Amino acid sequence: MENLKKTPLYETHIALGGRMVDFGGWALPVQYSSIVEEHKAVRERVGLFDVSHMGEVMVEGKDAFEFIQRLVTNDITSMTPGRVRYSPVCYEDGGTVDDILVYKIEDDRYLLVINAGNTDKDYEWFAAHTFGDVRLENQSKGWAQLALQGPLFNEVLTAAGVEGTLPTKNYTFAESIKVAGVDCLVSVTGYTGEDGVELYCKAEDGARLHASLMAAGKEYGILPCGLGARDTLRFEAGMPLYGHELERDITPVEAGLGFAIKLKKENFIGLEALKAPKKRTRIGLRLVDKGIMREHAEVWADGRQIGHVTSGMPVPTLTGSYAMALIDVEYENCAEFTVVIRGRQLKAEQVAIPFYKKSK
Repeated sequence: MENLKKTPLYETHIALGGRMVDFGGWALPVQYSSIVEEHKAVRERVGLFDVSHMGEVMVEGKDAFEFIQRLVTNDITSMTPGRVRYSPVCYEDGGTVDDILVYKIEDDRYLLVINAGNTDKDYEWFAAHTFGDVRLENQSKGWAQLALQGPLFNEVLTAAGVEGTLPTKNYTFAESIKVAGVDCLVSVTGYTGEDGVELYCKAEDGARLHASLMAAGKEYGILPCGLGARDTLRFEAGMPLYGHELERDITPVEAGLGFAIKLKKENFIGLEALKAPKKRTRIGLRLVDKGIMREHAEVWADGRQIGHVTSGMPVPTLTGSYAMALIDVEYENCAEFTVVIRGRQLKAEQVAIPFYKKSK
């Protein structure tokens, strides 16, 4: 772990017994107790994640809006300060650079939150496409980010102590909120399929905020959660993960992210490529035979391979083995498939994504 990057909470993870792994060059906990226990804590009570490895890039200047509007596939025209918008970022050929969150702070000031493993690559891409009065600053090292997720998240925040008005609507945020005495930017975006918030604070305050939330959540059965539960939770909720459902050679159209692609918007990078008919599509699968579908497993129909699994695993909330797969578009309405697992051809059926939705 010596050569890996560490978040401001590295010592916290060690003290809590986190099993550390190399995640894209970062030393991060895959689990503390068990992935299933941590997963269920989020679904049933509340869990706390360290996501400080995520990247944060500040964009400022009078041309900041036009710059981001050209950079992303979504439309940020209607955004007002305090809003967040999800969007893919594409290459000219439609392949995906990354999927990011755009936080509008002011008309000429935005915070872009990007996937950890893509931080340097994304920053270089952004910098190569700036124009006019646009200033970029990679602030990733200065931030700690925690995600408090689960139906009892609000009780934990109340117990920890909050000064200021918390955001409540999805894809909104509020600045200058004190949580357990720590100055935070608090947002509601989510990556687990449950209610919750993200708490951004100064890197040096991250460990103290984590400790305060863990203490406040003790009576609510809070658990620290690692990468394993983060993956099973996002998978059940049908959310794409860069490097799996999105990639350099996978377009956001193929990944099923049409809601975040505004083809009627004025020119953005990748627009013409994304207008072309898609050749592949993302679907959900459930294994009929016994086994576990994993990433890269071949998907067959009509006696030939028509795609592959992008993410697959048993899901703790449901029973059975599920997968997301990228397949040839002509088979998107097919009901039955064959998935090749360790040389065995096993039957699978198509099911809707997301696999799990929280009860209202």
